[in-house]
Amino acid sequence: MDYYLENTRVFKALGDPKRAMIVDMLSCGELCACKILEKFEMSQSTLSHHMKLLCECGLVKARAEGKWTYYSLDENTIDKTKQFFCSITSDKENCICKNNKNNCKECNEDE
Repeated sequence: MDYYLENTRVFKALGDPKRAMIVDMLSCGELCACKILEKFEMSQSTLSHHMKLLCECGLVKARAEGKWTYYSLDENTIDKTKQFFCSITSDKENCICKNNKNNCKECNEDE
């Protein structure tokens, strides 16, 4: 269960369209918070909340420079998330359903 909890944090953060849009913006490279804010009708505090969630899940990195904060994507988290998504959407020998005696294949064979 820990494996799933750890890896689904990114998806939960992306569950808000504005946060998904922010990630899309950051796919082009590092941006200052002020540039992100220009694209949305939201307060600085609301943007800070969104950025906090994106940083907490590890998807986004923040760095301060003077009075500005610059944000970028964390490539390690992106790679890890891609691998997780590929893993849960692919057939595999150790799939959780293969340990279930009541899975659909066995049910269909008994009919």
